[in-house]
Amino acid sequence: MDADARIEARLHAAIERAGGKGCPPRFSEALAYAVFPGGARVRPQLLLAVAAACGDPAPDLADSAAAALELLHCASLVHDDLPAFDDASLRRGKPTVHAVFGQPLAILTGDALIALAFETIAVARAPDPSRLPALTALIARSIGAPNGISAGQAWESEPAIPLEQYHRAKTGALFVAATMGGALVAGGNPERWRTLGQKIGEAYQIADDIMDAAGGGEAGKGAGKDAQLCRPNCVHELGMDGAIGRLKARVSEAVASIPNVNGADRLRQIVTAQAHRLVPKNIAVPAE
Repeated sequence: MDADARIEARLHAAIERAGGKGCPPRFSEALAYAVFPGGARVRPQLLLAVAAACGDPAPDLADSAAAALELLHCASLVHDDLPAFDDASLRRGKPTVHAVFGQPLAILTGDALIALAFETIAVARAPDPSRLPALTALIARSIGAPNGISAGQAWESEPAIPLEQYHRAKTGALFVAATMGGALVAGGNPERWRTLGQKIGEAYQIADDIMDAAGGGEAGKGAGKDAQLCRPNCVHELGMDGAIGRLKARVSEAVASIPNVNGADRLRQIVTAQAHRLVPKNIAVPAE
């Protein structure tokens, strides 16, 4: 079974568990709606790629950790789209959860997906149960405070927002959890993989800033949303050429940071391939 199939199978199992007997019908529908169909599943793909590079001796735990990351990412999107934040009308080519189910159910959907992520890890078959506390703590830090997704979102309520710290928390934290988590479930040293996650996360956020400025991002969000909401944006700070230069640098740094393990060459190919799809084709510049 390839990585895509592994991720989707574990996500379906989790959503079926959460939306099963006793769950309010519209709530059950909202949970599935928030997760399927998915996007590129970049974070779980990255976790499985790192686990594979480290030998992937515990595929069931890797699949559960990968699904947990995607559930957390989906939860963050549901909350991010709410009127209190981006007030987005479309996500992944369809109306956002709050647009279809209303704000109360959207808030609850995001909350439930966070809880479901940790349940998915808790029920995984782990050949070495001693890895579970470290994995749980790693993923919890990626969505909480002081440097997780929640903290990243909280920066938007501050009078001054440091661009790199904001990017590192709002976007980078879950990528760090992906790379370090992939190593951890495979019994490797997670610290060796921190830089890869940091650099990919930074590249991904810079690309998002470029798409916002160029109008090549998510339909329904519109170009210039960051400027409208007075949020920091790499293009506003460095200009388009400077932002593209920084994106290229971060991708190159990410590739260079990959530890010398048996699966390193394949992982470098995956990271480089992801770089090609980060920005609109009319301005994309491949990593060197």
